[in-house]
Amino acid sequence: MAVLSLIIALAAGGVAAWAVVLAWPQKDDTGAPTAESKQKVCAAFDTVSKAVQLQTHADLGPDPVAQTAVASNARLSLIGGGEYLLSRLDDQTPADLAEAARLFANNLEDIGLNALAGATNDDPQQAARLTAGEDGRNKVAELCK
Repeated sequence: MAVLSLIIALAAGGVAAWAVVLAWPQKDDTGAPTAESKQKVCAAFDTVSKAVQLQTHADLGPDPVAQTAVASNARLSLIGGGEYLLSRLDDQTPADLAEAARLFANNLEDIGLNALAGATNDDPQQAARLTAGEDGRNKVAELCK
């Protein structure tokens, strides 16, 4: 009786494992780069670039509250823009574009978070981040032509 119970339990386990394998989501794409993925990433890059440019160069005058609002929006555009761009990358993004976009997005987030932590643009480390961010922006822009 114990042997028969063991055989039935093993058979049930096998059927359950087979059902899990059949129900497992299958990936339909091959991971090959596509023009659609490139277009999606480049469109996101364009939106992020415009947002960062607009928010980091806004001028509401000398009022401290207005200056704080401008700085807050600039930081939001950097951090949010980095995350937005990263979320548009997928397995079908051309490798060179994905690498450049990922580096640019991470630079934006680093710049924004360090600014929130009090780093100013004339701080040597923040200045290096800003330079790296601009270099990254130029590289992605070139790849999106």
